[in-house]
Amino acid sequence: MPHPDYDLVIHGGTLIDGTGAPRRRADLAVRDGRIAALGELGDANARRHLDADGLVVAPGFIDSHAHDDHALVETPDMPFKILQGVTTVVNGNCGLSLAPLVTGDRPPAPLDLLGDAYRYPDFAAYRAALDAADPAVHSVSMVGHATLRVRHMGDLGREANDSEIAAMRAGLDLALRQGAIGLSSGTFYPPAAAATEAELIAIGQPLLTHGGVYATHLRDEGDHIVPAIEEALRVGAALRAPIVFSHHKLVGQANHGRSAETLARLAQASASQPLCIDCYPYAASSTMLRPERVALCERILVTWSTPHPEASGRDLRDIARDWQCTPREAAQRLLPAGAVYFIMDEQDVRRILAWPDTLVGSDGLPRDARPHPRLWGTFPRVLGHYARDQQLFSLETAVQKMTGLTAARFGLADRGTLAVGQAADIAVFDAARIAGPASFDTPEARPVGVEHVFLAGVATVRHGQPTGARGGRYLAPRR
Repeated sequence: MPHPDYDLVIHGGTLIDGTGAPRRRADLAVRDGRIAALGELGDANARRHLDADGLVVAPGFIDSHAHDDHALVETPDMPFKILQGVTTVVNGNCGLSLAPLVTGDRPPAPLDLLGDAYRYPDFAAYRAALDAADPAVHSVSMVGHATLRVRHMGDLGREANDSEIAAMRAGLDLALRQGAIGLSSGTFYPPAAAATEAELIAIGQPLLTHGGVYATHLRDEGDHIVPAIEEALRVGAALRAPIVFSHHKLVGQANHGRSAETLARLAQASASQPLCIDCYPYAASSTMLRPERVALCERILVTWSTPHPEASGRDLRDIARDWQCTPREAAQRLLPAGAVYFIMDEQDVRRILAWPDTLVGSDGLPRDARPHPRLWGTFPRVLGHYARDQQLFSLETAVQKMTGLTAARFGLADRGTLAVGQAADIAVFDAARIAGPASFDTPEARPVGVEHVFLAGVATVRHGQPTGARGGRYLAPRR
């Protein structure tokens, strides 16, 4: 029997290659974890053949905004990602990363969204843990500014002094040399709220030497969002770093509709500096529970609570009624806790998703007892609800926003497109059926219509079911 030419040939699928180009019918062959051929391969000799007639063959999806830092080690099978067609996740967002930090106790919120204990003194130690875990998806990670602050500052409620800035800058420099892809900040959150623009620029200086992205959870996403955008633009310019505006949104009813204003400013800025935004396809956010924000929201669902775990999944107003107190008082009693905030407008979500330089990112929190549905439903929802049903954009554009565009913005040179020589990270889905049924009532409902997923040519999902295969690795940048 002749030696097979290929490890796998996917026959008869509709290829959407991640570049935005029109779909086409073609076969795809894989050898040694790479795409080896595209075209008419009906007579090809392969170890395995897959009939993809009636299905879309696309690059594996890249979650541009993940908080899977600990999940990759704790739950390496990663079902909430692979069942969506995700093959790579971008971690270290919002100023939060697991390294470099070691804590004996629970870290300050929102660092506790990632885990109860931090145990990686440097980025190399974290990468070693990822290698040992052998997760079912690839990953990259930024270094979190808030993580650096918690490590090097005793009092987080003030500006950093010169010695603390020097220590944080050295920590970032080491992490970049050990494979981190950039710096993220989250000055919205208490551990970093006192940080100045000058502090961010001073700490970020290693980006000038090593390169890398600057991703920012803005200081304000409500009334003062425009000054917050301007601050981020200045930081990115000073560091000569491409900017990723994390989960771009407008919060609070008074700001609904202002995405037209913010996107116009970002489009103007993009003419002189590289930038993009990421977005999840829901009009509700999720993060730590903050009592001072209760009055801004139409509705709040509790996702977890340490002193009151029975509150997970309940409406804060119902809890307050049962406890005979105000919603803000109930929120205070629930801490530490997490929540879903119904604080956004659907038209803003649509406008932001459709913006040409928007990436798809779940912002999912896998450790939440009752997570936001974006953890399980983001990618199928974009493809099914917004592209197919709402026709907000073409299927080709939707795929590009979660593959080729994301790979380009994060410097993942051999991911995100279907071309000979590229990594064989592949998602095969039924465009007529794909959907993300996860909802706020059933947040962990499994996606529908993702039939097969391949990581370096190895099936992690087959006929909609996890295979148990893993093989994910950390994709260190090429510098």
